[in-house]
Amino acid sequence: MASPSGKWDARYLGPVPHDTSYYAKCMLGGVLACGVTHAGITPLDVAKCNMQVNPAKYNGLVPTLKLLSAEEGSRGLWKGFGPTLVGYSLQGMFKYGLYEVFKDTYMNLAGEEASNKYKPLIWLAGSASAEVFADIALCPLEMTKVKIQTSPNGTFPTAFGAALAQMKATKIETRYPFGSLVPLWSRQIPYTMAKFFFFEKIVQLFYTHVFTEPKETYGKGTQLGVTFASGYLAGVVCAIVSHPADSLVSLLGKAENKGKSVGQIASETGVASLATKGLGTRVIMIGTLTGFQWWIYDSFKSAMGMGTTGGK
Repeated sequence: MASPSGKWDARYLGPVPHDTSYYAKCMLGGVLACGVTHAGITPLDVAKCNMQVNPAKYNGLVPTLKLLSAEEGSRGLWKGFGPTLVGYSLQGMFKYGLYEVFKDTYMNLAGEEASNKYKPLIWLAGSASAEVFADIALCPLEMTKVKIQTSPNGTFPTAFGAALAQMKATKIETRYPFGSLVPLWSRQIPYTMAKFFFFEKIVQLFYTHVFTEPKETYGKGTQLGVTFASGYLAGVVCAIVSHPADSLVSLLGKAENKGKSVGQIASETGVASLATKGLGTRVIMIGTLTGFQWWIYDSFKSAMGMGTTGGK
């Protein structure tokens, strides 16, 4: 689609113009993609966080789920559902919506030739920029979620409202609301850069080497299949890249680490432990999560007539 001025404009490269309505719909798609998926795998997240903060007691996904269920009942597996749903809905809104905004902005700043030549760098810059804002929205709720999920049974409120009130009342101790922002950035920015870069790259490879006809000639089912496969593979890479920082975010919520700096916790835990404890569970969780996030996001975009993400 040509721009009204007749000049090259990244906002007019797709099937519909990237106007305010387009970006707003992308934000809503991000809410659906991230909020629903993260909340839906809360039991895996509870298990992963406990394996990170107490590996001596919680060792392995299935044994951890069984032990948590035995100790706290089935409700214990869904601890933190509320802040997870709200926090990751907000994060998804900014992550996906602002990615589209920043990607178009950076492409227009670079111009047509440079945009085509340095497309991967634009993916990386756009996703990193979006995630900075996404994490500011997420941080207070992520801190609350981790505190709920990793506190020994009966020592911290599990109800959403009561937990938020307790975090606020003990903000000197918990460093609420932005005490985990730097570790969160260190986890989420590399994760999101990998998530968007590898997704876009894998989609590009699919349409270059597997589905070699023009993308628009394939049905929605095929395009969304490519979306899910690309998202899943990108998610596996994301999990590995961001796991050490994810471990640190979990460890910051542990009572024994109260008052310790991020560097001190990292030094005491060790690089190998930060990089491996709970990694298998997180690979399964993030691979599936990322695949479904992209599938939901592109399904929503497709239903709105906006087309699926990526291509040659």
